[in-house]
Amino acid sequence: MGGMDDLYREQILEHHRTPHNFGQLAEPTISVDGRNPSCGDLITMQLQLDAEGLITDVAFSGRGCAISQASASLLTDELRGKRAEEITALGSPYVMELLGVEVGPSRIHCALLGLETTQKALATWRNRS
Repeated sequence: MGGMDDLYREQILEHHRTPHNFGQLAEPTISVDGRNPSCGDLITMQLQLDAEGLITDVAFSGRGCAISQASASLLTDELRGKRAEEITALGSPYVMELLGVEVGPSRIHCALLGLETTQKALATWRNRS
């Protein structure tokens, strides 16, 4: 094997070491915490949305394994400029494509934590508006 998988593994480690959009927004429209009870990973997703539900800014913080942090980091790069409905429709195939590696059953919750927390934030925002 090797080759491509190694490249993606390197990308995951890079996003874990220096995650993109890590930190906090000054005035998020919505901020939601997500946790993976099986391994203790924690993520807070903060979104800035305009009146039409377009994501204009995003930040995340938290701690956890390389997979959860890297997938959240990769996801935040994709969120800006997307509509709430687009994100709500995404599932694990999208996250696997972002990560570029097959994640085993024990790590799937780690990989999906960022997306699931984002979707929870969007649902909360929708109920509020």
